[in-house]
Amino acid sequence: MKKQIGTCLMLVAVMLISALTFASETGPSVTSEEALKKLLDGNRNFVANRLSMLDSSGPATRRAVAPKQEPYAIILSCSDSRVPPEIIFDKGLGEIFVVRVAGNIPDPIILGSIEYAVEHFRSPLILVLGHTRCGAVQAAVEAKGRPQGNIGAIIRAIAPAVKQAEKDAGKEANSALVDAAIDKNIALVAKSLVERSSTIRSFVDKGRVKIVGAKYDLDDGTVKLLTQ
Repeated sequence: MKKQIGTCLMLVAVMLISALTFASETGPSVTSEEALKKLLDGNRNFVANRLSMLDSSGPATRRAVAPKQEPYAIILSCSDSRVPPEIIFDKGLGEIFVVRVAGNIPDPIILGSIEYAVEHFRSPLILVLGHTRCGAVQAAVEAKGRPQGNIGAIIRAIAPAVKQAEKDAGKEANSALVDAAIDKNIALVAKSLVERSSTIRSFVDKGRVKIVGAKYDLDDGTVKLLTQ
């Protein structure tokens, strides 16, 4: 019995290693530029109210992607209920690997999720997506004293962007300062991905991954690129 259990465990281990090896040697057959174009084309569909995502989300697609996934873009976006990446980029099952968190800021778990997609799915594009009137950034701008607790951790992570915005914008109106801080936060997050992750940095240095910052407009639905 012990021998049979040992044999089964060895088989499972071999299968897992084979699956990871297969995932790490294959990937979407598009470049980072092509992946970005797919996202922007999808956003234009969304703005024009001609979504096609249902065509790539039906039973046939579900069956096709069930064995494996090959997302061509990784999107780190805010958790805001008005900014669902799959909808605003008009994408169906298996196309994008989405990580959402308030303020689109990375912690070790977020970074690990992105690293996994980069390393095993070979996704060539990472898009850091912020949005106008971000509540997390607004809270960081309005924060007084030393914010405590878990929400305080979000505010502290965004604080460097607020400080940069205050330095550049001077005594702007609150709405203008928030907008500037949103842009700074997107840029700092995009920069931090390579600074805090040797895995992501390695793929970027080899030209296998491109990181782009963008901002979604809640009013007109458009996504504007901030960095390339």
